[in-house]
Amino acid sequence: MKIYTKTGDKGTSSLLGGTRVTKDDIRLEAYGTTDELNATLALLRSKIPVATKGYSELEKAQWLLFEIGAALATESNKQHLYTASLSEEHIEQLEKCMDEMTELLPIQKYFVLPPPIESVALAHVSRTICRRSERLIVRLQQQEAIHPLIIPYLNRLSDFLFVLSRYLNLLSGSEESYWMPEK
Repeated sequence: MKIYTKTGDKGTSSLLGGTRVTKDDIRLEAYGTTDELNATLALLRSKIPVATKGYSELEKAQWLLFEIGAALATESNKQHLYTASLSEEHIEQLEKCMDEMTELLPIQKYFVLPPPIESVALAHVSRTICRRSERLIVRLQQQEAIHPLIIPYLNRLSDFLFVLSRYLNLLSGSEESYWMPEK
């Protein structure tokens, strides 16, 4: 089977359900950015040991992000074709892991600057992509209904990625670098 179909050569793509939309459609932007986040999480996972606190949450997030992407790619009137399996428990798992990592971290008094440590910087990059995905999905939600837990999950995931970045920095033995506004 060939991977290329040439159906998108004129700048359109199909949603799950068959409707064609332009490739700059907010729905495509939303699930495309979610896909970008998923790929970045894979890269982040490749840079940290499997036994690291937070690793299993990253793996679970990748599965959920794929489901979120599929739900976002499904036409509004055909949501019965695909719905993400998000639950409050997924959000609570991220919160629990954040709480466990936070107990080990120094108190944060200032904004943290991303350091030149690959895994830590990748956690920050993932966090910023997660925030962009969230913003796009908020825009999409203004036009049509989406799963009610997608935005809360992404909001918590970006918080998790921030805490993970600090935790990975702690594991590296590097001191955090802070941005302190000049008075």
